[in-house]
Amino acid sequence: MQTKLEEFKALATYVSGGYEDSPSFENLNKNLETIEQGHQTPECNRMFYLALPPTVFIPVAKHLKEQCYSRHGINRIIIEKPFGKDLDSARELLNSVKQYWKEDETFRIDHYLGKEMVKNLLVLRFANVALNAGWDKNSISNVQITFKEPFGTEGRGGYFDEFGIVRDILQNHLMQVLSILTMERPVSFEAEDIRDEKVKVLRAIPPVERSDTLLGQYVAANGKPGYLDDSTVPPNSNCPTYAATTLWINNPRWEGVPFILKAGKALNEAKVEIRIQFKDVTQGIFKDISRNELVMRIQPSEAVYLKLNTKTPGLYTRAIPTEMDLTYKRRFADAKIPEAYESLILDALKGDHSNFVRDDELDVAWKIFTPILHWIDGKSGPGPKPVPYPYGSRGPKELDAFITKYGYKRSQVGYSWPITSVSNL
Repeated sequence: MQTKLEEFKALATYVSGGYEDSPSFENLNKNLETIEQGHQTPECNRMFYLALPPTVFIPVAKHLKEQCYSRHGINRIIIEKPFGKDLDSARELLNSVKQYWKEDETFRIDHYLGKEMVKNLLVLRFANVALNAGWDKNSISNVQITFKEPFGTEGRGGYFDEFGIVRDILQNHLMQVLSILTMERPVSFEAEDIRDEKVKVLRAIPPVERSDTLLGQYVAANGKPGYLDDSTVPPNSNCPTYAATTLWINNPRWEGVPFILKAGKALNEAKVEIRIQFKDVTQGIFKDISRNELVMRIQPSEAVYLKLNTKTPGLYTRAIPTEMDLTYKRRFADAKIPEAYESLILDALKGDHSNFVRDDELDVAWKIFTPILHWIDGKSGPGPKPVPYPYGSRGPKELDAFITKYGYKRSQVGYSWPITSVSNL
């Protein structure tokens, strides 16, 4: 490993310069030409990765095209989120970058699309008749997509306070997961066929309503500081560090099914998962029986659980909940799962757009969240005050009532999901 790291470092060069002045980019181009002269090939391909503040995306994209664009090969540009702050700013960014870079040269990266379990969603859904048959409003009661971080802003509150948890997580990461989870079957695995279906389902989602939103902000507890105790956070900030929003999809497959997106900082654990809860079985011979649930854990330690009911072993005919457990590190012990960025950068090098965000997809996603973001920012009347929750907790105490009103039912008392210790795998 150390040898490989040293080999990589030997290939790296560093060029210092400004974001907005032509001489800096001319200097960068000279450096690139020097490197390319060491390779005996007439074609010189260049890929530019903009891991930069969004305020400089446009001037950097402009100068890269004008000063650093290869005339003897393929050029590609990768842009990191956030892609704007609302619908108008996103459209301005999209249109400005398009002045210099074509859509097929542009790769808007959301690293959640490179995560193994997210990429597996298409196969789980469309390669398994047993799952796909019940993948609609007739069988499913509600869906939760959850993102949990066990730490707060840790001195980076200035950046976070400008964007907030909705822009940081819900509008991009969780919406990407939602679109793949709910899209119709694509005609092929070609990039545009997949992205066409994602856009179709997103267009069926109306803007988030205030009444379908729960906002929270963590406070000091368990020896940890609160959000407002961070010196980089503006005093009396009402920026939410926790958000739960419920989305509805107005199409024949999903009409009436609530999709609850939840994300928060300073919670009790690190976890990203999808939880699909199915409807109650016909009562009759069963009473108060647990609902089936399909849980796909995106991180840490990828896994799929199917919770079902089985007969209690022994003489009595009584149903108890148990689970079928596919934990990747146990089932695929010798498999190496690449990091999300590793996978996505390789896709970009190959020119595969399947796991990158298309321009119209980004536009529709901002339409869904911009009204609620303007409410939070105080641009459409007085902004909401998030409810407090203790550092290290599950989130706001109001959360249970929030998800219950959308039909979620907790498992029977005494049942708990299997907990896989990552350290033992």
